Amino acid sequence: MIYIYIIIIAVCILVLLKIILGVNVKKIKDLIKNKELDDLVSTFPSNIDVVKGILKMLKNENINIQEEKETKTCLYLINGNKIIIANISDTFTRIQTMAHECLHSIQNKKNLWAQYIIANFYLLYFFIIILLTLFHIIKTPYVHIIILSILGIIQYVLKSMLEMDAMIKAKYLARDYLKEYKIGTEEEVDRLIKCYDELNYLGIPATNYYLIRNIIIKILIYSLILLIV
Repeated sequence: MIYIYIIIIAVCILVLLKIILGVNVKKIKDLIKNKELDDLVSTFPSNIDVVKGILKMLKNENINIQEEKETKTCLYLINGNKIIIANISDTFTRIQTMAHECLHSIQNKKNLWAQYIIANFYLLYFFIIILLTLFHIIKTPYVHIIILSILGIIQYVLKSMLEMDAMIKAKYLARDYLKEYKIGTEEEVDRLIKCYDELNYLGIPATNYYLIRNIIIKILIYSLILLIV
């Protein structure tokens, strides 16, 4: 019965958080659809040139840069000290996205490594307890729900701290990059930064919501498995 309560509470938390944080995916997607700005930014330097220019400004040029045409997700990987550039040349948000990943590259390495290790351990632990539960090896599953929750909170704190720092600073770094290299007119840059500001207003709470949702979904999945087995 306790697992049913956990499932109900978890679902209620997700619903309440979505309402409180005002998560509106449709509004974010509508903001991103801006052909006029897409056409403007398409005349700007390539993604690789943007990353190189920003890294030079940050005095952090010792970074591996890799372009992946098959993915839409840009990443900074602490293991390998690498920025992966996705196939996002057709969207005006790419300057802010590149700035975001470049900012990750100069964040505290101890925090970056801690987040990387905890995230991988958390995921591994989740799959291990599922397997052990399915084979009826685990005798006190509620203990693992508690451990899963604690690991999730630690993962959220580390990930949120790094992401919020990069998200807040990215628009300013994007603006400084455009002005430093004299890309676009002052009016065009102002319009672009205004849109980045609007995206952050919606995107920051949405990102926090999805980070929390990922934790709660794991607890939901494990609780459902416990009900079945």
